[in-house]
Amino acid sequence: MANEASRTLGKGSVYPGPVPEGLIRIYSMRFCPYAHRTRLILRAKGIRHEVININLRNKPEWYYTKHPFGQIPVLENSKCQLIYESVIACEYLDDAYPGKKLCPYDPYERARQKMLLDLFYKVPHLTKECLVALRCGRECTDLKLALRQEFGALEEILGYQNTIFFGGDCISMIDYLFWPWFERLDVYGIADCVTHTPALRLWIEAMKQDPAVCALLTDKNIFLGFLNLYFQNDPEAFDYGLRC
Repeated sequence: MANEASRTLGKGSVYPGPVPEGLIRIYSMRFCPYAHRTRLILRAKGIRHEVININLRNKPEWYYTKHPFGQIPVLENSKCQLIYESVIACEYLDDAYPGKKLCPYDPYERARQKMLLDLFYKVPHLTKECLVALRCGRECTDLKLALRQEFGALEEILGYQNTIFFGGDCISMIDYLFWPWFERLDVYGIADCVTHTPALRLWIEAMKQDPAVCALLTDKNIFLGFLNLYFQNDPEAFDYGLRC
């Protein structure tokens, strides 16, 4: 399986070359929640892959041939086909590779998960805004209130379904697509935003038992070290915690 903790490539680096036959490559960054989504699906399906981490403050020149705006994640296969945008990349992996299907077969259930994802769209922005406000010493009461309201809506969905997971009785695609932002609540300093949502807290604990989730958990101190450097605009932030 891939080395998730490889050092980043930055400006002036050499392109790593074609993707070997039988592998798929993900251009990633260890602390990015959107790349985290795709890495979870690679793990959950047991797909052989390699990880190329990109320094997002000092991007390689060649990387703009992989994504027009230099964003992550991007998947590249041995046919030089490129797939980007995290949800699209995750669905591609589920469709293109054998093993456990993470998206529902039933058309209604598949549509229902897409509707749930649409309801989730404010959460990534609000968690980032809370993080920035707290790091910059700004008031974030209103932001946290808005985030608690979004989590309250997710709590209602779990209560209505009467299931542990958003996809039903077992983990499915929608749970993995949500997870990266919940893993970051504690390190962002906003874990108190789920104190009013017992079903959501049960879901969080259940997700922590999943092998793919466990395999990609980042140590809190390493994540905090990354954030400290990131908010100082230090390009070394992306390799924080790695040995030379």
